[in-house]
Amino acid sequence: MVGKTSMWRNPSYLESSTGIFFFFCAWGIWWSFYQRWLVTGLGMTNTQVGNIYSINSVATLIIMFVYGVIQDELGVKRRLAIFIAAIAALVGPFVQFIYAPLMHSNMILGAILGAIVLSAGFMSGCSLIEAITERYSRKFGFEYGQSRAWGSFGYAIVALVAGFAFNINPMINFWLGSVFGLCMLLVYLFWIPDEQREEIRKESTPAGEKSQPSLHDMLHVLGMPTLWLLIVFMIFTNTFYTVFDQQMFPTYYANLFPTAARGNEVYGILNSFQVFLESAMMGVVPVIMRKIGVRNSLLLGATVMFARIGLCGFFHDPITVSVVKLFHSIEVPLFCLPAFRYFTLHFNPKLSATLYMVGFQIASQVGQVVLSTPLGILHDKTGDRTTFYTISLVVLLALIYGFFVLKRDDQQVDGDPFIRDSQKAKAIA
Repeated sequence: MVGKTSMWRNPSYLESSTGIFFFFCAWGIWWSFYQRWLVTGLGMTNTQVGNIYSINSVATLIIMFVYGVIQDELGVKRRLAIFIAAIAALVGPFVQFIYAPLMHSNMILGAILGAIVLSAGFMSGCSLIEAITERYSRKFGFEYGQSRAWGSFGYAIVALVAGFAFNINPMINFWLGSVFGLCMLLVYLFWIPDEQREEIRKESTPAGEKSQPSLHDMLHVLGMPTLWLLIVFMIFTNTFYTVFDQQMFPTYYANLFPTAARGNEVYGILNSFQVFLESAMMGVVPVIMRKIGVRNSLLLGATVMFARIGLCGFFHDPITVSVVKLFHSIEVPLFCLPAFRYFTLHFNPKLSATLYMVGFQIASQVGQVVLSTPLGILHDKTGDRTTFYTISLVVLLALIYGFFVLKRDDQQVDGDPFIRDSQKAKAIA
């Protein structure tokens, strides 16, 4: 592992941050209004939207697992990142000429094809790009949270204009996604720092240290009860990040305003501000983890989620709901960063990509497959308040469950140990 240096003098930090920045620009410009497009552009009900999200999640969980296994075999090679960038660069023409027409003429075929392409390029691609960036941070000496913050910053920038572009023509958002996808493709194709070239060369030599796990390593970890206890926690917490925030909240928020167009504009601005705060919190959460630990940070993230969703059911004026929405900026980093550290703390770090895909992202996708349609039906029949309270209650039960099953930072340390600031101070004294 390369020693820590100034981030602005670390070429791998600069390359990784630029790549993840353009990825989140390519994704966020259309994803933030994807649910609104399904409802207003394609005329879908909440139940149909739930079905689309379920189909997307099925494709995502399959592709995500494949991505994780392949990337752990590739080590620091970026072939999958290039593949994902190529799909992102083509999202505009795909949606304009294939996906949207198919959704009108043959919704089932369109939903299946769209799920495969969009999942391969974005929903699964997000986890893969994050996993590569996290691996580079350990290999080449920079803080993952600082690099991941550039992804949130990119999302925030495009969310600021997404609502205005959506009101003009939703297809503009998808074509802008292609522009950012092309920038991302150029980064991963041509920007290869010297230390990455050297690491690839070392991994390719028979005598070099292999970062790739063996099949025995994978089977051993996947057979550990600890992982599956964590997966249950993730299913009933992080699942609702997408179910609530993407499937329900945009239309709910837009309906708080006199016109849908005004709601779209304000939602885009609010979403942008929230993600700007999220970007800043990516740098703050590592400090929080060093103070309270990895396990407690995950539990804190679930607590914020429980409060945020429940309060959205309690309040119904745009100002208060906007304030509650900003809790999202705390919640996302408190799930994303501690989850990665939990895996590298309690499991073999060589399996970081597979574990993050299976234990964090695939668990969430399984939850979406199972819960998206029932929650969509509940939303159609009972409305916003009952649905939000139901989701909040489930998260609360998962939080209580997590309190008992999540391992403490000093338990079952099979990976890189985690030392809090207080423990370092005692060791020095």
